[in-house]
Formats: sequence, C-alpha cells, structure tokens
Amino acid sequence: MPHALHPSTAALGAVIAIILLAVFFWTRRADDAGENVLHGNVEIRQVDVGFRVGGRIAAVLVEEGESVRKGQTLARLETDLLEAEEARTRAQLAQQEATLQRLESGYRSEEIAGARADEAAAAALAENARINLHRVEAMRSGNAVSQKELDNARGTYRNAAAKQKAAREQLALVSAGYREEEILAQRAVVAATRASLQQAVIHVQDAELKAPQDGVVLTRAREAGAIVDAGQTVYTLSLVNPVWLRVYVDEPRLGRIRPGMRVEAETDAAPGRRFAGHVGYVAPAAEFTPKNVETYEVRTSLVYRIRVQVEDPDNIMRQGMPVRVFLPEAEGTPS
Repeated sequence: MPHALHPSTAALGAVIAIILLAVFFWTRRADDAGENVLHGNVEIRQVDVGFRVGGRIAAVLVEEGESVRKGQTLARLETDLLEAEEARTRAQLAQQEATLQRLESGYRSEEIAGARADEAAAAALAENARINLHRVEAMRSGNAVSQKELDNARGTYRNAAAKQKAAREQLALVSAGYREEEILAQRAVVAATRASLQQAVIHVQDAELKAPQDGVVLTRAREAGAIVDAGQTVYTLSLVNPVWLRVYVDEPRLGRIRPGMRVEAETDAAPGRRFAGHVGYVAPAAEFTPKNVETYEVRTSLVYRIRVQVEDPDNIMRQGMPVRVFLPEAEGTPS
C-alpha cells in the first residue's frame, strides 16, 4: 500500500509551486515591460552665434555656464563707424528726394517766363537780321556793296535764326516739364538710396548680438576689444527649450508608434520620476543601432529613429544623457 505524503512535505511543495508561479508571472511582466521601453539619449542641440556685421567688440555681457533667454543681448560692437555710415546715407537720401521733387514739380514759373523772354529776344534779332539781309541783297544787285558784305549779312541771319530755334525749343521744354524717363530714373535712384539707408539702420541694430533661443552658454570665444568679421563665432549656446530625446525602436514595435502619441521618459539623474512627452517624428528609413545605445544583442539590428519632446520644467535633463522612453500599454492615439 503506497505511503501517504507527510503534511509538511505537501505544504513545502505547495509553497514551491506558488513561488515558481510568481517568478513566472514576474518574468512575463518584466518581458512585457521591456517591450514598452525605448532607449536613447537627450539630443545635443547647439548653435554658434556671431554678429552679422564686422567690427570691434565693445562688451561681452554673459559668462560661460549662464542661462540666457531668447532675445537677450549677449555682446555689443562699437557703433561709431556704423552710425556715421547711417548718417551719410540719410543725407544722400535727402538730396536724391529733393531732386525727385524738383523733377516731378517741373520748372518754376520764373524759369518759364525767362525762357519766353529769351525766345522773344531771339526772334527779334532774327527778324532784324532777315530785314538787313534783304537790304544788302538789294544793294548788292546794284553793286552798291561788296560780295563780302552780302556774305556777312547772310551769316548773321543764319546765326540769328539758329538762336531763335534754340530759344523756341528751350521754351517748349520748360513749358512741358521734365521727361517721364528722367523722373522714372530719379525714382529708381531714390529707391536704391532708401534701401541703402535701411541696410545701414539694420547694421547698427546688428551691433547687438542677441540669443536666438533659450539656452546655456557653453563657450565664450571672443573678448571685449577683439575685432571680428561678420559671422565669426562669439558664443556657442546649448539649446534647452524644448527638450528633445532621440530614441530607437525595432521594426516589430514600429507599428505601435505614431507622431503625436503620448509617452513618458525616465533618466538616472531623477530615479523614479517620469517626464511627460509626445512623439514628434518617426524616421522614414532604418539605420543600424547607434554605438551609444547598442547592446551586444542589437549591435547589428536595424532600428528606426524617433524624436520625442518632453516637458522638463526643472531643467534636469542634460544633452547627451541616456534616457528611457516608456510607451503606453495600449496603442497610443495622437494627442
């Protein structure tokens, strides 16, 4: 007859079974959680900033490590040469605008009256020369004067007639005003000078170097007194707002992710704290797992890059810091 199990042995077996079952479910849950975790880093976002104009640096206003806000002045150039150029261009514009106004207004009434008087005087001289020529021609027919005197009378008449014609044309010109072509050409000169003035004003404004975005000063490359060219780096800023994470997902899990879906992020710098975020971009092409996030098992795996924007009001995350991104248990929907 078979022996019955000792009560203590049966109890021990039941405990072992419960422990094995718990280990099984804990392992299964850990595996499931692993499927919801993506690994990556905080994106490194930097920008080199410099003046759009060249000159001597008058002051540098922020130090390395300082936080700056968008639009904050970082440095200034000496502006004496720039302001002198602006003043010179303003004077040129005033001169060209006065010329345009004169052309558009036409000749003054005094100028027209003077041209009319000149034309009348020239007409009188031409008439006297014509009468004198007829008299000399009659006298020459009777041999009362020489051929030379006749030739002189003819020359005088032609000269007087030419002056009358020129005076008549000048009167017509001043009466009609300036030609449209001259006015259009002067308008173009005024427009070009205005553009030069606008450029000079912008150059004066560009003597202040402002932060393009919120950030932290990584490097101050120039000091006060240095002469810099346009575009030469004066500061290097680390951009901190917004915070972007770069994580990677394998192809089997790619179908679960869509731009706009809500996720959470975690970093070792703040154990146990989750940062809310959302997927902003999913790469259209695969790449090999980057060295900074790969493991032995996935170093040859193809993955897809994902950019995630997270909320970090306390500025805990630093660029390049490793992060973990947790996907929702169920398939996310765009926010």
